[in-house]
Amino acid sequence: VPVVQMVAGGQVDFGLSGADEVLTARARGADVLPLFAVFQTSPQAIMTHESRGAKGIADILSSGGTLAIEPGLPYAAYLKKKYGFNKVKVVPYDGGVARFVADKDFSQQCFITAEPIAAKRKGSDPAAFLVASEGFNPYVVVVITRAALWKENPERVRAFIRATREGWRGYLHDPARANEVMAKLNTSMDAETFVAAAEAQRPLIETPETKEKGLGVMTRERWETLAKQLADLGVLEKAPPIDDLLVAAL
Repeated sequence: VPVVQMVAGGQVDFGLSGADEVLTARARGADVLPLFAVFQTSPQAIMTHESRGAKGIADILSSGGTLAIEPGLPYAAYLKKKYGFNKVKVVPYDGGVARFVADKDFSQQCFITAEPIAAKRKGSDPAAFLVASEGFNPYVVVVITRAALWKENPERVRAFIRATREGWRGYLHDPARANEVMAKLNTSMDAETFVAAAEAQRPLIETPETKEKGLGVMTRERWETLAKQLADLGVLEKAPPIDDLLVAAL
């Protein structure tokens, strides 16, 4: 679903995106503003088998085997530029963990809150390492709206941010009720997986900064760093001005 396009085009007033998608959309002239960042630490990770003895992503990329990853992802470009992919066989990522479970020399991209849990439930030995630890840490699950809506009705936007913050605060305090609802919507996941996912994502959402400034907080420095990284990777022609981007968030 082209969420950014739907928000920018006025089909919906709010949506969820990633910080890198917001910046690339803005560079194309899309009318989108970030409001609230759920994940302060990106859950994007590389997962390998514990039996391989890797201590980090550098070890995975230097020790051979197969790596399933979408080459168009900004964090894939970042890792390729930092370490190179010449010592691994890169194959497309097709979702799921079946190939991972079947092959001890197989590594793959993942969300640290999802695929490692699924692989472990299938009897495998996953070890996952956050891409954020390598220096690429965009906000993930970012609530967005249109700049036009912010100008027309800022109080509605503020009310939505407040409601979002309260919803996440309630979920983090006790995810049981939300897990019950999500289990009905996603019958492929069992109750234990929902519990494990809630615990895995908690430290990525709640940080010392959110305890001081509130859930969803975003900083100019983080956005400026990401914009520069995307420009260095060639994803953006140049880093855009950040102040205009954060008029609603700050």
